[in-house]
Amino acid sequence: MSTVHSPPEKVFVTAQNFSFENFTVENGEILPVVNIAFETYGKLNERRSNAILIQHAFSGDAHAAFFHEGEHRPGWWDNMIGPGKAFDTDRYFVICSNVIGGCAGSTGPSSLNPLTGKQYALEFPQITIKDMVTAQKRLIDHLGIEKLYCVAGGSMGGMQVLQWLVSFPEAVLSAIPIATTARHSPQQIAFNEVGRQAIMADPKWNSGNYYELEIPRSGLSVARMVGHITYMSEKSMAEKFGRRTKSEQDSTKFHADFEVEGYLRNRGDFFVRRFDANSYLYISKAMDLFDVSEGRHLSEKFYSLEAKLLVLAFKSDWLYPAYQSLEIVSACKISGVPVTYVEIEANYGHDSFLVETQRQSQLVRHFLSRVDETAY
Repeated sequence: MSTVHSPPEKVFVTAQNFSFENFTVENGEILPVVNIAFETYGKLNERRSNAILIQHAFSGDAHAAFFHEGEHRPGWWDNMIGPGKAFDTDRYFVICSNVIGGCAGSTGPSSLNPLTGKQYALEFPQITIKDMVTAQKRLIDHLGIEKLYCVAGGSMGGMQVLQWLVSFPEAVLSAIPIATTARHSPQQIAFNEVGRQAIMADPKWNSGNYYELEIPRSGLSVARMVGHITYMSEKSMAEKFGRRTKSEQDSTKFHADFEVEGYLRNRGDFFVRRFDANSYLYISKAMDLFDVSEGRHLSEKFYSLEAKLLVLAFKSDWLYPAYQSLEIVSACKISGVPVTYVEIEANYGHDSFLVETQRQSQLVRHFLSRVDETAY
């Protein structure tokens, strides 16, 4: 378990690693060594029955809560995970791992290939959401957990939640997919393709072989800017920026006159400092390839489920609109899976699952307590 100590105002956590060999991905290629970076919060009980797996979204990582030494920002879902919070670490043992294909500790295209001694780059195999989940299952087995109390996550994290239900139904007691879909729509694929093309059009991308050279900063920044627009709602952008202009003007043409332009450029610049361009390509493609129904009616994949579900969506989310969550709910109803659905009023668009946590916390806390009543 992670080493945690508690000064009065902060709780610190350390990252951990789990490695295994010869992992065969869906397309048949083999990764000789896989490392999974993960963090844990809380304590696993004697029966090993209180474990909750949190799944991160596209650009997330294993650092979901608390603080790292020397850092001033907590994990990306710290307002949901911790003592007395929705995922109560006084009660549950919470786990979050970085997906394979990522660039925050888990094996991905920026990792060294042990067979060549160089970064994989585009020699890294095409991975899928199913591959991410299968690798996570190896971690959960390593931790000695036979059945997860809950699997929860938003956006791409919600896709992983659905894949856990289908791939390992016997290992999940309850699930909370948030602001997600069982498969990408053509529009969602289109937005991801624009991001990929922005990266690959940058000459510094160099067919993925930039690790010993200069990174494709411009392409990756534009990809993030496009993505960030889809995460917000029109109302939240209007409230945050309006048509306000920056107080300091630049004399060059096409500079960032408006606050929203400066904001997007800052978001792009920040993203470039922490994310790998090839990971962007691989993970976004995995999302586009995802179809948990595998071409069948989704209800057919749910008939073997014994888990309870809480499905959450947000009214202002136009990237993952509520109708996609309702398709999941409908499949549950048809297959007899106990499901609760709530569409939350929030103005933050797709980012609502990260920002609007008060209502989410109430719903999650109540749902987990109901699972408590029938567990084991």
